[in-house]
Amino acid sequence: MLATSLFAAGNSFSHFITARDGQLLDGEKPFRFLSMNIPNLLLVEDNVAFAEENPWRLPDEFEINDALATVAAMGGTVARTYVISVQRTNDTPGTPRHVLAPGKFNEAAFRTLDQVLATANRTGVRLIIPLVDNWPWMGGRAEYAGFRGLTKDDFWTDPQLIADFQQTIHFVLTRKNSITGIRYCDDPAILCWETGNEIDSPAAWTRAIATYLKSLDTNHLVMDGFNTSRLRNESLEIPEVDIVTTHHYPGQKKSFTELIQANAAQAKGKKPYIVGEFGFVSTAQMTEAMHAIADSGAAGGLLWSLRFRNRDGGFYWHSEPGLGGNLYKAFHWPSSTLGDDYDEIKLMATVRKKAFAIRGMTEPPVAIPAPPKLSPIADVSAISWQGSVGASGYQVERAAQRDGDWQIVSPTVDEALTQYRPQFSDEAVPAGIWFYRIRAQNESGVSKPSNIVGPVKVKHATFVDELADFSKVSSRCGDWKIASHDCRSAKEDAYRAAGTRGDVLIYQLPNDVESFRVSAFFPNAESEVRFSISADGKRFQAVTAKQMIYFHGAGEYGYWKPVLFHAENIASGNYFKIELTGETQLGRVEISHPALSR
Repeated sequence: MLATSLFAAGNSFSHFITARDGQLLDGEKPFRFLSMNIPNLLLVEDNVAFAEENPWRLPDEFEINDALATVAAMGGTVARTYVISVQRTNDTPGTPRHVLAPGKFNEAAFRTLDQVLATANRTGVRLIIPLVDNWPWMGGRAEYAGFRGLTKDDFWTDPQLIADFQQTIHFVLTRKNSITGIRYCDDPAILCWETGNEIDSPAAWTRAIATYLKSLDTNHLVMDGFNTSRLRNESLEIPEVDIVTTHHYPGQKKSFTELIQANAAQAKGKKPYIVGEFGFVSTAQMTEAMHAIADSGAAGGLLWSLRFRNRDGGFYWHSEPGLGGNLYKAFHWPSSTLGDDYDEIKLMATVRKKAFAIRGMTEPPVAIPAPPKLSPIADVSAISWQGSVGASGYQVERAAQRDGDWQIVSPTVDEALTQYRPQFSDEAVPAGIWFYRIRAQNESGVSKPSNIVGPVKVKHATFVDELADFSKVSSRCGDWKIASHDCRSAKEDAYRAAGTRGDVLIYQLPNDVESFRVSAFFPNAESEVRFSISADGKRFQAVTAKQMIYFHGAGEYGYWKPVLFHAENIASGNYFKIELTGETQLGRVEISHPALSR
């Protein structure tokens, strides 16, 4: 069924994707791709700002557009989402989920999916949507079973649980998009429905669910989401299954390349084969896997995983402490030197080149980015913006008047160097009235300027240390180290100063300290952190700090306790000392002082 004229006006697709003789087809042309999984596309699990106690929220239009436009700019034509989420008994109050109970659905969550589909049509990126999860992260088969007082393994055989899941399927497939007016089952932006994510489903269940999907939707393909690195024969034999898939991570008995080649040979001429997830190995091994996908005739492959820009500035982050070995993080594009430990820049450059190559295209130049959107500025130590697709850096400009003379304050700000914090602090700003604007840049050029924000009245300047190293510290004693692992436990703070009892940091400011804010994490028991001020760097006077604790439990990721120490109206002195009394990691130090005159 073709889309209505209302929908077609914003539609990039002429056909639904079909399958024939082991290939995917767009019309009569083979359809092949190399692209990314985007786990946060339907529901963000990574809203882990320091003061935020609930990491879950729905993505907004800016974030959805950034995600799918980024995939398109990388040469991708497909993105795989995570699952249709299900409410969990241990969810923090206010956590959004798609399925609230059998037959009860969250309209706000599905309006977000409406936006995802509308944006997919506009950007030309098709979606693979898994319908249920094997794992607990966003709720899945265990939650469906829990609604009825049953166990997760009953999900495969209990008639009531199967009926409950089919009720969700019916709601999803027949839903009319509130933006486009098109039912999901009639939307060509969907490449296929996946029966689930890494599910251990018996073949009989898979056939029953695939049959039910096709009874409601004659337009879309069905992919078996069975959890395997080697294809099972039953998946190839079930007539209602159109596509087969495997996932590949470290620890499998054979290399990614060997497994992909064997699976592609097994599926050849029978059903299209997609490498649904692969990752957490070296760039060389990932490159070999991409070659295997292209050379074996597999329909496509999807790396794990991409995180998009955050509406509040910067990116979302997701470290992978499990299979990722506490080394790998979700990827961003364009990439940053912050990802050097897992070779992000080289790998993402390779992905883009091969994403165009598998489509029979030469990699084009990266487009000059669009202007970013500068956020309101309450304090010039906390300047944030919504970034631009394809931007590798940003130019911050300041002027005393709205119409100029604009001066470049910082020529190349990397938005990936801070996590869930402002991208820029204008530490050297003189006292006065100022206006700000931003430009995005990359290898192809510099964008037009952003919106102008101002006038901003400046009385105070703020010294900011993100503690990526000790270059801003005047002196220190003890066994301080810069910690760059266990980032998930530290709410994705990429670098922290880690110390223990008796360790001291001293900062020297250009003017008397007026106030401070120190963000700290306690991996184990909370301990006292002492603060003091000095006018000569020798005789220090203690300062009593207030505490704000932002902790809602360790959760699935083992979060540490985040505590903000702060004090205002401090006695005179331009030396600031921090002393630890136990194991502590400092994430950010902010020290305010009177701004200097022009």
